[in-house]
Amino acid sequence: MKEWNIESCPWLPATPDDFRNQCQKVRQSNGDSASDLYRLAQFALTNNQLNSLAYAFADVQKNSQTSQFLKPFCLGLVSSATTSLFVPALIASALRFGISLTVVEANYGQVMQEALDPDSPIKQGDLDGVLLALDYKGLPFADVLSNNNKPTSLSSEIKDYINLLIDKFSDGGRRVVIVQTIPQPTEGLFGSYDVRMAASMQRQIEALNSYLAELPQESGTVILDVAKLASRVGLDRWHDPIQWNFAKLPFSQRVVPLYCDFVARLLGAIRGKSRKCLVLDLDNTLWGGVIGDDGLEGIKLGQGNAQGEAFLDIQRTALNLRNRGVVLAVCSKNDDNNARLPFRKHPDMILKEEHIAVFLANWNDKASNLEEIARGLNIGLDALVFLDDNPAERAQVREALPQVAVPELPDDPAFYPRTLLSGGYFETIAYTPDDRQRAEQYQANTQRTNLQSSSRNIDDFLQSLAMKAQVSQFDQLGRSRIVQLINKTNQFNLTTRRYTEAEVIAMQNDASIYTMQVRMQDRFGDNGMISVVICRAHGTVWDIDIWLMSCRVLKRRVEEFVLDQLVTAAKKHGITALQGVWIPSSRNDLVKDHYANLNFKFIRQESCSTYWQLAIDDYKPLNPPIILE
Repeated sequence: MKEWNIESCPWLPATPDDFRNQCQKVRQSNGDSASDLYRLAQFALTNNQLNSLAYAFADVQKNSQTSQFLKPFCLGLVSSATTSLFVPALIASALRFGISLTVVEANYGQVMQEALDPDSPIKQGDLDGVLLALDYKGLPFADVLSNNNKPTSLSSEIKDYINLLIDKFSDGGRRVVIVQTIPQPTEGLFGSYDVRMAASMQRQIEALNSYLAELPQESGTVILDVAKLASRVGLDRWHDPIQWNFAKLPFSQRVVPLYCDFVARLLGAIRGKSRKCLVLDLDNTLWGGVIGDDGLEGIKLGQGNAQGEAFLDIQRTALNLRNRGVVLAVCSKNDDNNARLPFRKHPDMILKEEHIAVFLANWNDKASNLEEIARGLNIGLDALVFLDDNPAERAQVREALPQVAVPELPDDPAFYPRTLLSGGYFETIAYTPDDRQRAEQYQANTQRTNLQSSSRNIDDFLQSLAMKAQVSQFDQLGRSRIVQLINKTNQFNLTTRRYTEAEVIAMQNDASIYTMQVRMQDRFGDNGMISVVICRAHGTVWDIDIWLMSCRVLKRRVEEFVLDQLVTAAKKHGITALQGVWIPSSRNDLVKDHYANLNFKFIRQESCSTYWQLAIDDYKPLNPPIILE
């Protein structure tokens, strides 16, 4: 078996031999090349290949050929080391996660100067975020020997240094600041005794990383755990003294593709690109053997057998992912009864039928089944990760559905969990109670769909759900989920404006801004937070800055309920009219007629955006079958 080596990004498929020619074709294309760029980024690319892809992307941008398929992100890059050599690789890696990345690079070693100079490119740039790529060589650590080994957790000088940088680069909370944890140097002055030296470099770096991990999210910080990444690679391979002395490179060039992938997946998470659903094959993926041929007693699963324990581990990993909110589904070429047999009767099965939101076992091609799974869960194909041991099936799905993430799996199932988790498909920048309940919420949604299909009409169905909602203005308890919804909701989102947590806090404390969060329950369970509204007062008019809703509650008249509550609140505040705008994006055509359907009057059109208004005095409540609690 080929050695599993994280430096090579083994979860990505091998690069085709004609990769350079494919890049050239993209550069010469006259059409929209966004999907081609995205497809080419999905391979395990070397540094040189990433550079080729970045050059192709630059040519495409010059010709204005990219579409809304890629989400833009402008990143400031600040470091105490040389970063210019990996900027192209970073831009190309971002394509893998659907990000059109622009990088504004600070001058070498000008970290504090860039923070304090109001005219610096970083401070002046219209940036979405800043990557603070520091390492131990560029930080004011105390000298180990001059401190006389006095106990120290972390010097106030370093804390002040970090806090000042975050404050200046966040620009009042408008930008996300991505702060790297610090990898340890390879050696210490005292060998193993460094762990006992209170002021050793090892202890100081540990204290700094702990301090970074505890930074409040309200400060606008996101952590990139480079320390853990370097430890996985191995510090001797991460740090290259020759390359540092030659060009002040912060890490070995061999790990550039890996580092850039980790940065890019974090940018994807910030832009709401993290995936929601893990779709599992069965035979030789969740157990060894073929259930239809080998029978219940013949499959390999359970303790006492190395292969059987490996399959237990992948099931345990899948269940752990579900427990943190990832939805599980099954897609197998199998007879349905045979496929369900291990879930029902094998004593060593960790996964049970009740853990699976959608179970498809039939003889259809897997791409078609994956499309059906996405439809059943009401999520996009780009929310799916498909785990299958069969390379032919993986290739067929990648070809037919490039939006679906398909990890390349090694021969030995013992490495399946490591491969899956290393791919970063479920990367997150926040974790809320709603995230934890997501799997149950989607599973309950399939029950609602089944009930709807058996109901005589839509009114009977909605009445039978016994929906209850709670409405309140933004608060600290719901803030993380509010920020998450603002930055990842695409379909039912009238403006797709994005805001940082600091900006949401500012809105929450601004008397001229009205905010609303809506949570809902029904007979099948808790739907969690399902809608967010932000209104800005201009005289006696509320401009609806954001109106978004979870697609889990589509076609349940929730938007009517929200409007009823919004009008009630407007009356209390002396508001005479609501004004809304639909700003089209690549994903929100679903709500093109949202305001028209709610009896708003068309005002005007600017470019492709349409503006609508509703007079409060003329409004008649819509009274959908949802109880306000």
